[in-house]
Amino acid sequence: MERTREGPFSFRTFAPMKILMVCLGNICRSPMAEGVLRELARSQGSDIRTDSAGTGNYHVGEAPDQRAQAAMLRRHIDISDLRARQFEAADFHRFDILLAMDAHNLRDMRRLAQDAVLAQKAKLIMDYAPDHALREVPDPYYGGDEGFDGVYDMLNEACRNILNDVRA
Repeated sequence: MERTREGPFSFRTFAPMKILMVCLGNICRSPMAEGVLRELARSQGSDIRTDSAGTGNYHVGEAPDQRAQAAMLRRHIDISDLRARQFEAADFHRFDILLAMDAHNLRDMRRLAQDAVLAQKAKLIMDYAPDHALREVPDPYYGGDEGFDGVYDMLNEACRNILNDVRA
């Protein structure tokens, strides 16, 4: 997708794609998704801006869950710099694509959209992994380490397709 912006001297500059990942608390799934996409974009030289947020305010200011960080570090991805924040209506204006981890968070996001056009910017992340059996990314918070590894695998598949789609 080509995105351009007219500069102050009438030349064209390319604006980076901005993608927001959203889950409930912003300490497990969405920071993992942000980390996966950020690393894939970096390794492929793609200029994409990433962020993550939670529809709830339970963990604002906290680092990602230690189990999420460990799962990511096993793949050589460091997400320790991320901090939880709450999703807000203004995010519809700040980001080109907003990706929810599950249908409940997608509904909560769309309720904050000012209009139907903005609401359509929000989608399920697994829409980018149509061959995967699950349509929603399960919340691994109340489970063991293996849940975080499974979430990583799902997010990696979806994020690879997101990057391919954005670059196309």
